[in-house]
Amino acid sequence: MKSKIWNGFNKKVALFLGVAGTSLLMGLPVVAGVETTADTMTDSKEAIAESVTETPGSTMGMNEQTIAEIAASSESFKTLTTALEVAGLTETLSSEGPFTVFAPTDEAFAALPEGTLEQLLQPENRALLVQVLTYHVVEGSVMSGDLTTTEVPSIEGRSINVTVDEGSVMVNSATVIKADIEASNGVIHVIDQVILPPQM
Repeated sequence: MKSKIWNGFNKKVALFLGVAGTSLLMGLPVVAGVETTADTMTDSKEAIAESVTETPGSTMGMNEQTIAEIAASSESFKTLTTALEVAGLTETLSSEGPFTVFAPTDEAFAALPEGTLEQLLQPENRALLVQVLTYHVVEGSVMSGDLTTTEVPSIEGRSINVTVDEGSVMVNSATVIKADIEASNGVIHVIDQVILPPQM
C-alpha cells in the first residue's frame, strides 16, 4: 500500500498538470533545443561520474539513506537538492516509495538555456518545477540491469523513452553516466541532461 504522503502527492501533482503548467512551459526557453557539443560532453562525463561515485551511498547494496538524503549529501546534486526543496518534494523522496530517480547533475542544470533555472526556481513557477522534477521519477525500484528499450510512465504522467544499446542507457536525450546508486527507498541513476515532459 502507498503511504498517505504518496497518495497526497499524487493528488497534488494531478492538480498541477493543467492549463497553468502548460502555459508556463510555453513561456520558458526551449530546453529541448539546447545543443551541446560531443567534445564538451565527453570531457565532463568522466569527471562527473567520478564525483558521483564518491557520493555516500553510491556503493552497491541497500543503503540506509533515502534518495533525498543521498542527493543532499552529494557534491554533484546541489542544484537538484535546492530544486526539490523549492518544489516541496524533499519529503516525498524521503518517504517509503520505492522510486527510481533519473537525477541530473549540477552540470546538467547549468547547461540549461540562460535564465531557465532561475525562472523554474521562482515561487510563481512552482507548479512547473514540480512537473519537471516528477518527470525524472518513476514508480518502483528499477535497477539498470532490468532496463530495456521501452517507454516508462513517469510520476508526472507522461512517458520517458528509455533506450538500451550495448550497455549504454539513454533517457530521452540524456545519457545515464552512473547507475544503481541504491537508497533505502529506491535507486538513483545519474543523467547528464535535464529532461522535460513533451509539451501538450
